[in-house]
Amino acid sequence: MWILLAVLTLGWGLNWPMMKMTLAELPVWTFRGLCVSAGAIGLFAIARAGRQTIRVPRGQWNWLVVISICNVTLWNVLIGYGLRMLPAGRSAILAYSMPVWAVLLAAFILREKLTGRRILGLLLGMAGMAILLGGELNIMRTSPLGAMLVLGGAISWAFGTVLMRRYPTTVSTTALTAWQLLIGGLPIVIGALIFDWGDWRPIGTAATAGLVYNMTFVFIFCYWAWFKIATTAPPGVSSLSTLMIPIVGVFSGIWLLGESPQWQEYAALVLVIASLATVLIPTRSRAQG
Repeated sequence: MWILLAVLTLGWGLNWPMMKMTLAELPVWTFRGLCVSAGAIGLFAIARAGRQTIRVPRGQWNWLVVISICNVTLWNVLIGYGLRMLPAGRSAILAYSMPVWAVLLAAFILREKLTGRRILGLLLGMAGMAILLGGELNIMRTSPLGAMLVLGGAISWAFGTVLMRRYPTTVSTTALTAWQLLIGGLPIVIGALIFDWGDWRPIGTAATAGLVYNMTFVFIFCYWAWFKIATTAPPGVSSLSTLMIPIVGVFSGIWLLGESPQWQEYAALVLVIASLATVLIPTRSRAQG
């Protein structure tokens, strides 16, 4: 399990600079459309190979569509455009603030209690976001559009995650992810045909490597590994992966893209990691219980 966790963390963290390399040459809708299509096909194949049910009960379709739009359509498109405007490391920090937003949304949608620990986590996360957004304002001297797009992606993912808890389904987790990629990916594929038509050109080696990496490793293996860990390991184990991914994203951006993070990135990284640790890692009594 720990080997699987390490591979997942490195795979998703390394993907931020890989995505940026690909998006430098491939339109957002086309890139994301190819990825979600490959992921849906691969995960349906895994579900069938494992003899898992893929049939969705009739009464669960409406919320499955809403959840898919949040978790797949909005997440992939907003992150794609935001990543074009921001360094990979900064994008990873903003995107993985998702659990912090999920805590806030759960308080309103699920009526979960905002404990002192969760409030502290929210405050730490908000402080990290404020540092990054302030840095964007100073650099661009305009609205920090890229940062807002990535934050929008994180919030849509958080909203979809909370809705999954509010409206659970009886479908297996692998099949559920495959259905989300299929349903949420359909608007992306249509968008690629509408917005990217005429912009398709041969891409270079680096962009091709990033595309293949996403279509095979990220959207099939990493998604499968995440749900495997989330459904079989203690909560603290899956939380550890979420804590480490933005760290890997920052330093892989330095390694692969030559990015030079400023003090704002490092300060925000510390605050966001502290926020996620506060929100995600169970207390000792809960972990033992």
